[in-house]
Amino acid sequence: MLRALAVDDERPSLEELLYLLHADPRIGSAEGAGDATEALRRINRALKSGPGGPEAIDVVFLDIQMPGLDGLDLARLLTGFARPPLVVFVTAHEDFAVQAFDLKAVDYVLKPVRKERLAEAVRRAAELRGTAPPIPVSEPDPDQIPVELGGVTRFVAVDDITHVEAQGDYARLHTDKGSHLVRIPLSTLEERWRSRGFVRIHRRHLVALRHIGELRLDAGTVSVLVGSEELQVSRRHTRELRDLLMRRP
Repeated sequence: MLRALAVDDERPSLEELLYLLHADPRIGSAEGAGDATEALRRINRALKSGPGGPEAIDVVFLDIQMPGLDGLDLARLLTGFARPPLVVFVTAHEDFAVQAFDLKAVDYVLKPVRKERLAEAVRRAAELRGTAPPIPVSEPDPDQIPVELGGVTRFVAVDDITHVEAQGDYARLHTDKGSHLVRIPLSTLEERWRSRGFVRIHRRHLVALRHIGELRLDAGTVSVLVGSEELQVSRRHTRELRDLLMRRP
């Protein structure tokens, strides 16, 4: 059973998160802290108690934007401990996902928190702590990819994606209507979508061939026009891209 600490300076959000955690059968105990300083004191007691001690904490569910010491600051401090608890960020802001992943966060849950989404974060933490067997996951629809926006899971058609941009071990999916951040490395999407006409043009970019409008050569620099955006093509990918475009129907 996981021992959890929830940290949020907004009392209603903290109480709602604790309610959802207590309802999960994999959570043995859950307590709250109103700010990162209070949480740090509680985590210090847990570390002194040891992993099997009565004060131990397995996972911290951590808000990001808080007065004083914020959630990212606290997570950075925890990386300096020998045996820190796992961290799951729970926030209303999508913009910090890359930084959260760099800090080895288990998951990044957007507010308003849905029961099913929080359960997935608990599952990941439980597997990492070795307290629960992996739960089989059904095969994803190859024509769509799930994305989160404001706590709601939506499905984006792969055919609508013009290009993908690497952001750490996350990837930002670009469409004509906007962009979405997903927790999937660019290399994984490259392998998964190669047969669907996506090609790597740079270490940071994967592009759908059907959405390339122009191939440009300027003073030895090659780029492609995807919608209204111009993307640079690295030298190592130039020849392959030109060959693929020449064979494109």
